Parts: sequence; structure tokens; C-alpha cells
Amino acid sequence: MGLNSLKKKTALVTGVTGQDGAYLARLLVDKGYKVYGGCRRVSVDNLWRLREVDVLDKIELIDFDLQEIGNVTRAIRQTRPDEIYNLAAQSFVGVSFELPVTTSQIDGMGCLHILEAMRDYVPEARFYQASTSEMFGKVQAIPQQETTPFYPRSPYGVAKVFAHYMTQNYRESYNLHASSGILFNHESPLRGQEFVTRKITLALARIAAGQQDLLELGNMDAKRDWGFAGDYVKAMWAMLQQDTADDYVIATGETFTVRYFCERAASLLGFDLRWEGHGPGEQGIDRKSGKTVIHVSPKFFRPAEVELLVGLPDKARNRLGWTPEVKLDGLIEMMITADRARVATGCNVQ
Repeated sequence: MGLNSLKKKTALVTGVTGQDGAYLARLLVDKGYKVYGGCRRVSVDNLWRLREVDVLDKIELIDFDLQEIGNVTRAIRQTRPDEIYNLAAQSFVGVSFELPVTTSQIDGMGCLHILEAMRDYVPEARFYQASTSEMFGKVQAIPQQETTPFYPRSPYGVAKVFAHYMTQNYRESYNLHASSGILFNHESPLRGQEFVTRKITLALARIAAGQQDLLELGNMDAKRDWGFAGDYVKAMWAMLQQDTADDYVIATGETFTVRYFCERAASLLGFDLRWEGHGPGEQGIDRKSGKTVIHVSPKFFRPAEVELLVGLPDKARNRLGWTPEVKLDGLIEMMITADRARVATGCNVQ
């Protein structure tokens, strides 16, 4: 056996402190990788997810900022990774309307910074770009697949389209092994509170515990294809193990409304919701207590709504051998269980 076959693979994961970064770091460590986790230094504790998946002391954190091309270049030159997973992003769609320039710099130009540094210093490495179903936006076909035209409806979606096409361009122009995963919504107990699914499970757990009065939401009829983040990072890894780079839709192929997510989550906490009204001002009332639990507020509607996202993951299933294992009801139960425990103990309610 030669020295090359004994060499431990090295991976650089940008955005390692996020939901996907934590699950991916755990997966890579379990597979024997040396993992460098790129993250921005901030004043708040952003390492809780890495602690929760028990990987914080098993990876090496490095300062990383996608907006600083010098920093990106140094990180790649110094770590010389075999695989690069670009998960870092300003990933909250609502915020992208308030911070369109910052979102474009991080989510769009940040990817280009990595591709340029990769081309110069590690052209043999393999690159994963975190694309998103938000690129489909005002959908041109149902379900959405790799060949469905993009029609983004937010600065976030627009920036991600730029990064997606840049990844394709560098793959074709410079023969880089660069793949994009067009991931549909994927959630977990590690999701941030700014995302609607975690906002729902945490708020309902607090209401059930008497620590919060009301949950305010926006468009209850928006439909999403929700999966479990722990399943989706397996697809990321599988893409970089292929002989040829390509782009893949990663999804469950099933779609549910925000309303269904609320009803299922509420039922697990003992609520029995009925709805009054429709659109802004609609209320979700607990039949048992008569208390209003959910209020639909116009302030949580997007300037341009994305009504229906549902993916067709046939290519991933056929080429990568990937299928999602966790169904939505199981995912909701997982998230409710975690948030109920956090609320009860007062610990790690992030």
C-alpha cells in the first residue's frame, strides 16, 4: 500500500457553525477526515451546534470570511484541502431584502472567491457549492429538477443563481471538479430561530410551558419540500465522491404547507388547533383552552412570495444512490422533542 493511499483526506467546510456545517463536520470526522472549519469570529456563542453534535474538539477552526478574498485565498493555500464544501452564506431570505448588497457579496461573490483560489492553488481539489431551491422562486415547472429554469424571487435567490452558474462555468472552463447541490428546505433541531420551522417548534414549546403568549407567522399556505439536514449532508459528500462533477436536486419530492407544519407540531404538544379567518389577521385557536396560539401578521409576508417548491430527486437517487430517510412527521417530532427539552431545562435555547 502506497503513501498516498494512507494519507488522511482533508476537508475545508465553510460555514461550519451552521446547521449543515455541524452535521457535515460530524459525518466527515466519522469518515476519518481531517476537518478545517471556516467560521467568522462573532461576539455571540456560535459554536453550540458543534458542541451538540460532539465535534467541536475534533475539528480545527480557522478564521474565514467569504467577503475577504485575501482571507479566502490564505485559508485555501494553507490548508490545501482535498475537498471544499462552501456552506457559508447569509441564508435567511427575509434578511436578504434588507441587506441585498451584503447578501450578494457573501452568497454570490464569496463563491467566486473560493473558485479563484481553488483554481490557483488546489485545482485538483473537489468543490461543493450549496445551491438552493429558492433559485426556482416563481416556479416554471412542477416538480423542479436540474433542468428547470430559475426565476429567483429574492436577493438571496439571485445571489445563489450567480454562484451556481459560476460553479458550472469554472467546471467547464477550467476542468475543476465543482458540483452544486440544489437543496430544498432541510431542517433539524439545529436550525436557527430565524427560520420558520424552528420558530414554530420553539415558540410552541414555550407557549406550552407558559413562557410565551403567541406565535406570529406570515403566509400559512406557502408549500415547501422539507427534509432532514442530517440526510442532506450525506448527499453533499456523495457528490464529491463521483468521478465526474455535476449538479443535483436534493429533495424529498413531497410538499406540505406551513399550516400543516404548525398543526402537526402543535398536536405533539397537546394543542388542537382550529383556524379563524384567512390571510393577515388569521388566528390559530386551541380548541381545548380557547386561547389564540398563532396569529398571522402582514409583517412576516415577503415582498415577493414563493408559493410552491417541490423537488424531483431522481438524478440523485439514480446516480448517487441517495434517498432521504426521515419523513416530515418524524422531523417535526425530532424538533419538538429537542425544543421541549431545551425549554424545560432553560439550557441551549439558541
